[in-house]
Amino acid sequence: MSSQDVQRPVCIIGLGLIGGSLLRDLAAARHSVYGYNHSTSGARTAIKQGYDVTDDLPAILRRAEEDNALIVIAVPMDAVASVLDVIQEHAPSCGLTDVVSVKAEVRQLIVERNMESRYVGGHPMAGTSKSGWENSHTGLFNRAAWVITYDYAAECDARGERIPAEWENIFADVVRMTQMVHAEAVPVRVANHDAAVARISHLPHVLAETLAVVGDNGGILAQSLAAGSFKDGTRVAGTRPDLVRQMCETNSTALVQALDEALELLQDARDSLASEQPSIAALADAGFRARTRIEARSGARKESVSPVKISSRPVLRLHPGAPNWVAQLRQTESLGGRIEIF
Repeated sequence: MSSQDVQRPVCIIGLGLIGGSLLRDLAAARHSVYGYNHSTSGARTAIKQGYDVTDDLPAILRRAEEDNALIVIAVPMDAVASVLDVIQEHAPSCGLTDVVSVKAEVRQLIVERNMESRYVGGHPMAGTSKSGWENSHTGLFNRAAWVITYDYAAECDARGERIPAEWENIFADVVRMTQMVHAEAVPVRVANHDAAVARISHLPHVLAETLAVVGDNGGILAQSLAAGSFKDGTRVAGTRPDLVRQMCETNSTALVQALDEALELLQDARDSLASEQPSIAALADAGFRARTRIEARSGARKESVSPVKISSRPVLRLHPGAPNWVAQLRQTESLGGRIEIF
């Protein structure tokens, strides 16, 4: 095991698209990893494929406790509370992270159970409209942003308190885990994360559902003519409705603000098109400029042939516990940068 690897086994609770892909990647890296799947058939399939998996949650958590494993919670939001309760009972000293797409609701559940000192939140910005173990695969997280939250450290720092060494070790291992699956760890506080993903993840679901309904209302002709732009715009409408609800409803405050902005833009475009001289110039120009900025931000990753410059995100090589390291996290967050542990 190198200093760049997670320094403890990893136990993944929930082996859907994200949890399953993480287990596959860590196993491919020959790291000690095992997991739990609620679906007995899914667990059996994973076992037949050679993975260390069970459908016995208490048993896998007792094993994690014995191993001092890092537990990754990879279940839907509505199952997080019950999973945390079982973790409290069977793995009361393990470090925790998660991959849930909202962070404030998860952290609230953590705080209610006094688990903050062993929790570091996470959210990989990767995935497809498909779900389940059968859709998981290696390489899903390659060069994807992986949010790492640090609110507990920021709060300790603001109070002038020493951050517990064990929390710093958990933080380091969560970052190392993202490095092992070739993702890019981006430090973000909970509130900032939820505000951002409302715009770039949850609002697209609302718009995709709307576009799918409008297109379908066009009848057989519209359906038969649907091509690239419609299929691209409605791709995430193929996500299971219960997963969409859990993402959007648990981040409703931030999503409503983003939706209000979108509705204002749409109303302006509608009014302009309905005028005596129909025009969509304002929206088309603004959208093109915005898309250009986004492409410029991410384009360096795709175009670079250098083995060093693999990302457009500035990188901070960090040693948790070093002087002013939390201030460095805040600065990196403000730049949308990534961190690496050395």
